[in-house]
Amino acid sequence: MPWFYYLGTTLMKFLLLLLTRWRVKGKENIPARGPLIVVSNHLSIVDPPLLSASIHRRIVFMAKEEALRNPVFGPLARGWRAFPVRRGVVDRAALRYAEQVLAEEQILGMFPESMRSATAQMQQGYTGTALIALRSGAQILPVGITGTEEIDGLSVVFRHPTITVNIGEPFTPPSTDGRLTKDHLALATDFIMERIAELLPESYRGCYENRKGC
Repeated sequence: MPWFYYLGTTLMKFLLLLLTRWRVKGKENIPARGPLIVVSNHLSIVDPPLLSASIHRRIVFMAKEEALRNPVFGPLARGWRAFPVRRGVVDRAALRYAEQVLAEEQILGMFPESMRSATAQMQQGYTGTALIALRSGAQILPVGITGTEEIDGLSVVFRHPTITVNIGEPFTPPSTDGRLTKDHLALATDFIMERIAELLPESYRGCYENRKGC
């Protein structure tokens, strides 16, 4: 439902301008066309619509299946064209759908940490993003988000938190000849997470603060 996506994005922009101090840096780094994987740290349930409002191309998000079963947020997420992935297993259906999105030269949105951070600091990334990027050859666009952890119910009306979306330069993770091994996927995942960490203040970087991985 493209109309739902664009209506929701317009509404999100209005709310961000009304209730927060919203800043987007690095818009010039967004490729105008071609397949792309947008990756970001994850602080709040508003992060997906925030990215949609901040990036001018439509994003198809991969979301944990539990979120899509939520009676309130599930219909909204599906209207946003999110698709489910099962955590903790190799979800081949989700991988095929993600690769189809990229084959159609669209943008795939992923949060490599898989869940929101309760401390606002980066957590260890899962290897799914690296697997999809290496199999598809798509570029990765790293994004660092700060401030959405302060959105907590109606108090946002009074606090007007500063929300920053910092968009980095697109890149491709180190490739490998032959079969993708667990070790290579782990190294590629750390490479991706470090590109995100570079876009964040040190207090948000968590276990990626010193570029040693988690």
